[in-house]
Amino acid sequence: MQWQLRGDRPIYQQIMEKLTEQIVSGQLSAGDKVPPVRELAAEAGVNPNTMQRALADLEREGLMHSNRTSGRYVTEDKSMIAQIREQIADERISEFLAGMSQLGFTEQEILSLLEKRQEKGE
Repeated sequence: MQWQLRGDRPIYQQIMEKLTEQIVSGQLSAGDKVPPVRELAAEAGVNPNTMQRALADLEREGLMHSNRTSGRYVTEDKSMIAQIREQIADERISEFLAGMSQLGFTEQEILSLLEKRQEKGE
């Protein structure tokens, strides 16, 4: 797993976003066991307390759950995962459209550019 954490926002929030992306993209599937806190922290190069906070917040949001004897698991609620996936997609599309609008593109021009790109097979 590639961790690229920046200093512009709290690290635990970036960890939450990264793990959420892994869940909604299927890299971590519904019901999968999540690696232990210390292992994830070492992999990400962060303090275990920071990783623990991110995982605890993901539990509060319902994306993970704990089993006292065997660790944390990704939720098995596939409809919740799908809903969060759509929410993230909507946010990213809004950011993209705002950026293109700042460059002076109209919605029709943006659609035209996307169609050209699709025709090229990109």
